[in-house]
Amino acid sequence: MKLPGHDAIARQADEHLVTHRVKLPRKVVERPIRQVVKRLVMALAVLVATALIVYADREGYHDNADGSVDLLDAFYYATVTLSTTGYGDITPVSDGARLANIFVITPLRVLFLIILVGTTLEVLTERTREEWRLNRWRSVLRDHTVVVGFGTKGRSAIQTVCATGLKKEQVVVVDPSSKAIDAATAEGFAGVVGDATRSEVLKRAEVHKARQIIIAPQRDDTAVLVTLTARQLNRGAKIVAAVREEENAPLLRQSGADAVITSSGAAGRLLGLSVLSPAAGMVMEDLIQQGSGLDLVERPVVRGEVGKTPRETDDLVVSVVRGHRVLGYDDPSVGALQLTDRLITIVRATPGNQVTPDTRPLPHG
Repeated sequence: MKLPGHDAIARQADEHLVTHRVKLPRKVVERPIRQVVKRLVMALAVLVATALIVYADREGYHDNADGSVDLLDAFYYATVTLSTTGYGDITPVSDGARLANIFVITPLRVLFLIILVGTTLEVLTERTREEWRLNRWRSVLRDHTVVVGFGTKGRSAIQTVCATGLKKEQVVVVDPSSKAIDAATAEGFAGVVGDATRSEVLKRAEVHKARQIIIAPQRDDTAVLVTLTARQLNRGAKIVAAVREEENAPLLRQSGADAVITSSGAAGRLLGLSVLSPAAGMVMEDLIQQGSGLDLVERPVVRGEVGKTPRETDDLVVSVVRGHRVLGYDDPSVGALQLTDRLITIVRATPGNQVTPDTRPLPHG
């Protein structure tokens, strides 16, 4: 495998180094800038209304400068009054003007302050609420799935695991692109912006508490570094990684990956199979697409199946997982099924079909 030199890796890390932050999914009703503009327009409307009220009753006010109050003086008075500055150079002298100040301008002053101060309070409240959500999210997150890379491979992997019953709240996406994380949170997943080759980024994704980790970056060298870092932080998680080149797969396994998928090789083999038999290619595509048609699932052996052969079970058994070995259904060494075995079967996809997760590490080939 051709890995870039230390300087190149450092430059790549610097390019992807952004403010590491966690983004939780939320429903944004309105853009913040639009909310601020709306509040400013409301405050300006209150200011104009106050100035017009003062100007309409200008005969009841006295200006210490020239004695009379014009439109500019009305706006000036409204501004210093609503902001509670109150210089006292323009004062209400008639009973009508004083009553208007008591019952009209004072409520307008309160409304003006609520609009402006309320914006600041809402921002502070939102930050406090977000911090509380983040702390609560970290405290309850356990046995989740971390997906590194929200590209085509990462999205497809998430769709597959979610089709088997995994809740969106149990998925955390890590990607250096803010746009990718925004897309992930829009779909209901939690996201961490940052370079996954850095341990502090993976720690923010609570990778040390994860049950399974899917590594699907754009580059093979990045996949190796992420796998090394993830395995160092979590010795017991099941790590599945994707690489582009077949020659890099052994290095991923040595780095700690339980299973390695060669994306280009798998696509090529599926293309070749489709050329030989388009129907067989369609069946394979159906099998690897969870939640529709036929599903390839792994499940434990039930007590009623103990002692039987794979052919005698109700499901169509493809392979038997015994210990660290994956045996074909027709392998003579399988013999009778044992309670500790797991079966890889083909079943018709229904809402009740879910893959029973296996916490044991896969065999390193």
